[in-house]
Amino acid sequence: MPHEQWTKAGEAVTTLILDVFRLNGRLQLAGDRLVAELGLTSARWQILGAIAYAERTETVAWHARTMGVHRQGVQRIVNELEKEGIVAFQPNPHHKRAHLVALTSKGQTLFEAAIALQVPWVNDLSKDLSLTDIATAQQVISQMTKHIEDTSNAQGEGSP
Repeated sequence: MPHEQWTKAGEAVTTLILDVFRLNGRLQLAGDRLVAELGLTSARWQILGAIAYAERTETVAWHARTMGVHRQGVQRIVNELEKEGIVAFQPNPHHKRAHLVALTSKGQTLFEAAIALQVPWVNDLSKDLSLTDIATAQQVISQMTKHIEDTSNAQGEGSP
């Protein structure tokens, strides 16, 4: 690895990125185990969360941008969830083809059940972390995310 070329901060951020990749993989596996009994995966749960926590009904493309993932992957999962009666498409007054997506009552109940499983898990995960450390980590992640998004937009790459 060409670590001689990194600044001290660059090397530290590289280590942080590798740790975040590792954490992401473990979070997905833990999430899959946590909500398996509900018939969910981490990917499905993440999309339900994006829909549930949105301030208003939004399109699949909007949710994908917010999550930082490709629209096609979100669309595939949303289509599956719609067939299962977990989400429903609603007409979009601003766009004929880009429907809005909302949780059905079944979807809301399912999401609440997932959160009920998540609460004791996340409380245990956070028990040895200070609120200050959590806030600092969140600030660093937000700052890095914003920088990547700003750089991508400036280069005309846009969101995934």
